Amino acid sequence: MSQSYLPVRSIFARRSRGSGVRVLLFVLECALGILAVVLVGALARWSNWLLPVSVLLYLLIVVPTALLSGFWQAVIVSLSAVAVQALFTARQPQSPLAANAVNSVTLLVFVLVALTVSRLSSRVTNHARKAESWGGQMHDLYEFTRRTLQMNLHIEPGQQLAELVHEIFGFEAVALFDADLHEVYQAGYWSVDPQELAQNVYYFETSDDDPETGVGRRVLRLGTVPVGSLVMRGDTSPLTNNAIASLIAITFDRYRAFANESRIETERRTEQLRATVLDSLAHAYKTPLTAIRAAGTGLAEMGKLSPGQSELVTLINEQAGALSELTTRLLTTARLDADEVTIHAEQVAVAPIIEEVLASLKERLASMKVSVVLEDENLALCCDRKLMVTLLAQYIDNACKYSIFGTTITISVYQADAEAIFSVHSYGPVIPMADRERIFDRYYRSSNYPNRAPGTGIGLSVAKRVAQIHGGYVWVTSNEQEGTTFFAAIPAITEKESSQ
Repeated sequence: MSQSYLPVRSIFARRSRGSGVRVLLFVLECALGILAVVLVGALARWSNWLLPVSVLLYLLIVVPTALLSGFWQAVIVSLSAVAVQALFTARQPQSPLAANAVNSVTLLVFVLVALTVSRLSSRVTNHARKAESWGGQMHDLYEFTRRTLQMNLHIEPGQQLAELVHEIFGFEAVALFDADLHEVYQAGYWSVDPQELAQNVYYFETSDDDPETGVGRRVLRLGTVPVGSLVMRGDTSPLTNNAIASLIAITFDRYRAFANESRIETERRTEQLRATVLDSLAHAYKTPLTAIRAAGTGLAEMGKLSPGQSELVTLINEQAGALSELTTRLLTTARLDADEVTIHAEQVAVAPIIEEVLASLKERLASMKVSVVLEDENLALCCDRKLMVTLLAQYIDNACKYSIFGTTITISVYQADAEAIFSVHSYGPVIPMADRERIFDRYYRSSNYPNRAPGTGIGLSVAKRVAQIHGGYVWVTSNEQEGTTFFAAIPAITEKESSQ
C-alpha cells in the first residue's frame, strides 16, 4: 500500500507547489496593474486632467494586462481604476450636477469597455496559446512518426518505442506492454512496479486519463484486437495519447510483418539450398550405385560361387537397389520442390494406374491382403501418369510399413463433384491429431509410433507435392475403430470433357 501511495503523494505535492506559484504570480500581476492605475490616477489628479483622458490611460493599462496576464487580472485592474478615480473625484471640490452625471456615465462606459476588451483579448490569448500547444504536439507527433519509421525492425521495438515516447513528448515515465512477447518496457522513473500497472491496463482494457495524477492509460489495438498497453505519466492531451497509442500499435504490426517476411524468406532459401544439395548428392550417388549393381549382377552370372558368397552377392544387389530407389526419390523431391519437373499431362484411366502400382510393389504386397474398390471403371484423369504412379506407390508403401499383419489394405477411387478421390486404408498405429498436418512435411516422422518402421520421411511429402502440381490436395484420417486412411483429391475429367 505504501508503494502505491508514495507516487500519488509526490504528484499532489508537486501540483500543490505549482498552484502556490500560480497564485503568487496572479497576485503579483494584479499588484503591478493596480500600482500603474494608482500612478495614473495621481498624475491625472495633480494635472487636473479631464476624466476621458484618464479613462484612455486606464485602458492602456487594462488592455496589456488582459493580453499578457489574463481576463481576471484585467477585471481586478479595471475595478481598481474605477475605485481610484472615484477616490480622487471625491476629494475634488463639488462640481455641477451635470458634470457628475457625465463622469458617472463615462466611468460606466469605461468599465464595460474594459471588461469587453479584456474578455476578447483573453480569448485571443487563450486561442493563441492552444494553437501554439497544438502546434508543438503536432510537431512532436510528426517527429515520433518519423523516428518510428526509421526504427531498426530486426530487433524487438518495445524498448525503442518507450524511450522515444519519453524523449520526444517529455513524459515523466512511460511503460509499454507487448502482449505477443509478454514483455514490459519502461523509460523514466516509476515508484511502483510498471509491469503490473501496464498488464492490468491490457487485461482489464482500461483506457482513460486521470487529470489529478497526470497518468494516461491506453490499450493498444490493431482494429478490434488488443496487442498491448501503454501507460504515460506527464502533461499531455487525450487526443495526443490516442495518436501515440495508434502509432505504437502500427509499429508492433510492422515488426511482426517484417519478422514473418524474414522468416518466410529464410525458409525459402533453406529449402532451395536443401533441394540443391539433395539433387547434387543424388546425382553423385547414381554413378557408383550403378557400378555396384553391375558388379553384383556380373558376379552372380559368373557362377561357381559358394552358398555364402551367393548370399553376399544377393545382399549387395538388394541394398544397392534400395539405395538406387532412395536416390531416385531424392531426385524427384528436389525437382518437385524446384519446379523443375515437366508435366506430361494426358488423359489416363484410373484402373491401369492402380494395376501398374500394384505390379511395381508386388514383392512388398506378397504377404498382404489388398482390396481394390473402383466406383467407376471408366473414371479418367488428365494427369502425368508417372507422377500419379509415384503418389499411389508412396501411399501404398506407407500402408505396408505400418499396417498390422493379417489386415487388409483397401485402395479406393470414387468421384466427388469434379474430383477423383484416391484413398488407401489400413489398420495400424493411430496418427495423433497434432501430426496429421505435419506428417506430409519432408523428413517429419511421428514419434508416437511404438515400433518405428524404417523410412526417410520423404515419401508423403512427395505425394503431397504431386497432388499440388495437379491442382489437388491431400489429407489423412486416423482412429482406433476405423483405422488410418490417406486421401488425395485430383481434378477428374467429366463425361462431357471426355466426349469432346
